This record gives sequence, structure tokens and C-alpha cells, in this order.
Amino acid sequence: MATLRSLAAIAAFGFGLATAASIASAQATCDWYANTALQQQKVNVDRKCGFKGESWSFDRTSHMHWCQSVGPDQWKRQAQLREQELNKCAAETRR
Repeated sequence: MATLRSLAAIAAFGFGLATAASIASAQATCDWYANTALQQQKVNVDRKCGFKGESWSFDRTSHMHWCQSVGPDQWKRQAQLREQELNKCAAETRR
């Protein structure tokens, strides 16, 4: 009986570590996303591209909350879309 309790305690501890690691990973991922969004917004302003909306702001908290509310495919796609828009703006500016 004591062995079963010990095994259950070890399993619960392992699950807790896995959950903590998952949360830390999600936090680091959303930190990256928010930092990238802020950098992209700075480029938007510096190049005078004029992009507006929720995706184009200096509100880091808003970017973090949005990232935490969606899956990885969505936040990756959003960062890619902003980058594509910035690339188009840069190409138009060079003409």
C-alpha cells in the first residue's frame, strides 16, 4: 500500500513538473510573439507604412493576452502576416 502511495506521489510530482514546464514554455513563446509584434510595430512607424489595428500597436500586454488565447498556428501566422506587410511596404518605399 505504501508503495502505491509513493508511486502516486511521484507521478503527481512528475505531472506537476511537466505542467510547470509547459506553462514556462508558453510564457517564453508569447514573450517572443509580443516582442516581435513590438519590433514590427516600430518598423511600421519608422517606415511610415501606416498599418493600424490591434495587430499594429505598442501594447505589449494586449499582444501577450492575444497570444495566450490562441494556438501556435495562429500566432505564428499573425507574425508572418505582419512581416509580409512590412516587406511590401519596404518594396513600395524603394520605388
